[in-house]
Amino acid sequence: MKWVALVTWVLTAGGGFVMLGVWLKNGGMRQGAQPGDRIRPPRILSHFALAAIGLVLWIVYVAADEDGLAWAALVLLAIVAALGFSMLAIWLRQGSHRPAGAPGPTDDAVPAERHFPNVVVAVHGLVAAVTLVLVFLVAIGVGE
Repeated sequence: MKWVALVTWVLTAGGGFVMLGVWLKNGGMRQGAQPGDRIRPPRILSHFALAAIGLVLWIVYVAADEDGLAWAALVLLAIVAALGFSMLAIWLRQGSHRPAGAPGPTDDAVPAERHFPNVVVAVHGLVAAVTLVLVFLVAIGVGE
C-alpha cells in the first residue's frame, strides 16, 4: 500500500506542477499585492514546498521503512491539504468555473488561478484525498 500511496502522491504532484506553472505563467507572483480575493504567493509556495518535502519524506520512508517518517509525512500532508482546501475555497469564490474564453474582466484584472483547468483542479483534489487516506492507513499499520 505504501507504493500505491507513492504513486498517487507523484500523480498529485504532477497536477500541482501543472497548476503552479499556469499560475506563474499568468502572473501569479506579480499579482500578489493586488487587492481582492486571490491566491497569494506565500500560500501557494508554502503548499508546494511542504508537499515536496512530504513527498521526499515518503520516498525515504518507502526505502527505509521507518515508521516515524510515515507519521512525519502524514503531518506535512495534512498541513498541505489544509492549505489546498483554503486555495480551493478562494478559487471557487472567484467563480473559476467560468468557461475559458467567456467574456469577463481584462487579463490584467483576472487572478492567475482563474486559468487553472477545471479538470486538473478536480483530479488533483481527488487524487490528493486518496493519497491522504492511503498515507494515513499506512502510518497506522494497515496492509503490513
